[in-house]
Amino acid sequence: MQPSEPTPLDLREKGAAIDGERQYLNKRLFMQLLVVRPQEVTRTTGQALGEHIAKEGAGVVIYEDVNDPHSFGVLTWGTDPLIFVDKVRPALLSHEFTGLTIRNEMSMLGRAYSTGYEPDLEHWMINRHIETVLNEEVPWAVWYPLRRSGAFEKLEPREKGGILREHAEIGKAYGAAGLANDVRLACHGLDVNDNEFVIGLVGKELHPLSHLVQRMRGTRQTSEYISQMGPFFVGRAVFRSPGK
Repeated sequence: MQPSEPTPLDLREKGAAIDGERQYLNKRLFMQLLVVRPQEVTRTTGQALGEHIAKEGAGVVIYEDVNDPHSFGVLTWGTDPLIFVDKVRPALLSHEFTGLTIRNEMSMLGRAYSTGYEPDLEHWMINRHIETVLNEEVPWAVWYPLRRSGAFEKLEPREKGGILREHAEIGKAYGAAGLANDVRLACHGLDVNDNEFVIGLVGKELHPLSHLVQRMRGTRQTSEYISQMGPFFVGRAVFRSPGK
């Protein structure tokens, strides 16, 4: 008896069905946050750093680091992760920023992912996160990685769904009130500390973002199944460019 052929792997993202046809997309957005410390910092350093990276063609947001007056958050993105090594890396290594150091413990890299229920899959996988971080009406941001415990993966699908819905409903309430919008990225195998997700919270004011993190601590997911959160980067956007 001949062995059966292995089932081909399907790595496509999946969305909700439209007119009975399931959505598929073999493309996704990658986003990276680097926290950098220039040798010298002036009032125009963030703007200059952003312009230099944007000139390479990368989409970029520069954040002033609230907790370190010498640091900036550099958020970049692209559907091809080569952008981080072919465009962002050369920009940060150029002679214009000699002496720039990277705060490695704050680096975050993730990819957009689908849950299978998205009504507009391509918008969710590509455009939504870009629009969120480029929105000039929401200058404040809190970025952090997290890892769930192995016990969560052993739960039955129905129980998992209930836990995730509790978490999601809180986030939706803050979004509907115009207090916070989120960026959710998977970072399995992309994070030096073995984190699983990168979360970005952006808003008009900082307090609601902190309040949302506090509120989430009371959910079953966070209180029982999150084994690690942070470090947290808190910043205010001072430069934005959509790239080419």
